[in-house]
Amino acid sequence: MKDRKTRKKAASGLRVVHRNDAAALRRWAQGDGQALLPMLELLENAQASIDELMNEAARAVLEELLVASANKIAGEKHRGKAGGPVLWHGSQRGQIQMAERKLSVTRPRLRTAGATAKEVAVPAYERLQGDARMGARVRDIVVKGVSMRKYREVLPEVAGTVGVSKSAVSRRFIEASAAQLAALNERPLADAALLAIYIDGIIVDGTHILAALGVDERGKKALLGLSGGSSENAQVVKALLTSMRERGLAVDQDYLFVIDGGKALRSAIEEVFGSHAKVQRCRTHKLRNVLEALPKEARAQTKSVMNAAYKLDAQRGMDKIRQQAKWLQAEHADAAASMLEGLEEVFTVNKLALPPSLMRCLCTTNIIENPNGSVRTMTHRVKRWRDQDMALRWVAAGFLEAEKTFRRIDGVKDLWVLAVALGRQVPNTVKRAA
Repeated sequence: MKDRKTRKKAASGLRVVHRNDAAALRRWAQGDGQALLPMLELLENAQASIDELMNEAARAVLEELLVASANKIAGEKHRGKAGGPVLWHGSQRGQIQMAERKLSVTRPRLRTAGATAKEVAVPAYERLQGDARMGARVRDIVVKGVSMRKYREVLPEVAGTVGVSKSAVSRRFIEASAAQLAALNERPLADAALLAIYIDGIIVDGTHILAALGVDERGKKALLGLSGGSSENAQVVKALLTSMRERGLAVDQDYLFVIDGGKALRSAIEEVFGSHAKVQRCRTHKLRNVLEALPKEARAQTKSVMNAAYKLDAQRGMDKIRQQAKWLQAEHADAAASMLEGLEEVFTVNKLALPPSLMRCLCTTNIIENPNGSVRTMTHRVKRWRDQDMALRWVAAGFLEAEKTFRRIDGVKDLWVLAVALGRQVPNTVKRAA
């Protein structure tokens, strides 16, 4: 409220000045300097917030580098493993000079072994503490486009500044990303209250990764697991679905599965979930497959017919698609066959009588494209992919990064309709959820 009054007060004086009349603006400022104070207060407060954000990002970078530097002296920390001549000795608060101010960090402590133990310095901390220009350099790199959540992207660049090898930083990322992947694939699902499950894949340098994402009764999205392999690999698909079941996902209630057209994927869903799986084939994949089988001059009309059919009730929509396929059969048999393949499951959301607000996001696997985009942003820097494990770790890191910004599904106010269609008992509070 105070900020609104401040902005209103500052703007009231500006309204009498033509925005292109610089001389008049200067006269107004000189004659009524007090009117500038609220504007100055807002600017200073905003700058303070930006500084705070950048310092938090710099702190995250520096603390990672201090641990990497300590690793060079004492080796990696391993619980229960005997140490060498230098031992880890907990951590404590410290300060690093960042040009115009000091930044508090948590720094690791090292001590020599034996009865005459003494403190051992962490080289990176000593260098950063003794040279403000190094701290300023770290902050400059952070300011050039790295958010608090993406600090690992600049660790290699900063590492050289403070005397930490890139290989040490790489080892720490491998450990952290492997732990992330394991935690993701071990998430308990007994209390997830899922309604819809999306399954789709991403290809990273020729490596297929299968991803599952769920939507619960309140429209919240969450990653359910990753597996190395494509939707055409029956063993990979079944392993992913079985893992979800073993982590507590009930298989005795109905779910809406949104998938591409992989036969192995469809078969695995049938095997694990049986009649409780209501499968919606991705219309984006379907449309792409049909149009690719047609010459350019025939695509626009067919696309228009298919999109119009999707807006009808299930029976009329399928009849319209069949009519179009019949018309295409003579000259474009492959396109006609693609239109008819899996037709019943292309109209599952229509059969469930879902409102248009829900049908738009529940008829396609595009919902997984957002985390896919984060994966591609993170992985474009990788010059050499060694194996599938490496690809899985990077994909997990990218997906979990995207998950932090997930919003609730479109049409969330009508999501109770899907719950009812799946035979769930839905509280009135869920029906009214915004």
